[in-house]
Amino acid sequence: MKEDKIKILFVCLGNICRSPAAEGAFQNLIHKENLSNLFIIDSAGTAGYHDGELADPRTRKVAKARNIQLTHISRKFIKQDFQRFDYILVMDHGNFKAVRSLATDESHNQKIHFFRSFEEGQFKNAEVPDPYYGDLEAFENVQNIAENASVGFLKFLKSEHQILSN
Repeated sequence: MKEDKIKILFVCLGNICRSPAAEGAFQNLIHKENLSNLFIIDSAGTAGYHDGELADPRTRKVAKARNIQLTHISRKFIKQDFQRFDYILVMDHGNFKAVRSLATDESHNQKIHFFRSFEEGQFKNAEVPDPYYGDLEAFENVQNIAENASVGFLKFLKSEHQILSN
């Protein structure tokens, strides 16, 4: 494996529900596998509606119940993120279009992936539903998806980057 850390950015619309849930789920997974030192992980939103805010209280509540602490502060996706990150994982087609609109070359486009495409099963280009206007169950569903897709994504990364579990 190359010496540089693998840099991952999770992206949703406002960066207060889905992408923080995904960031937290992936961080929790790599921590459990003693792989945290190999990664830099962040999240962002395609819209700046909530810049500077913590994750939605419902997102934090669901994560906390699973021993995942979310301390991330919301920020907007910017085109410089293409230089900073190796993988940009989007939650839905709107995020995909918004991120892709800032790409300036094919190498940028190749970094963009649907997060659920790594989930076990038939989820190519499937969306992580936005729970913002839903009830707590909608947030539980997003956390479940984030955890399942994180397992698949880590499996992909282990193969792609020859990572051995500790």
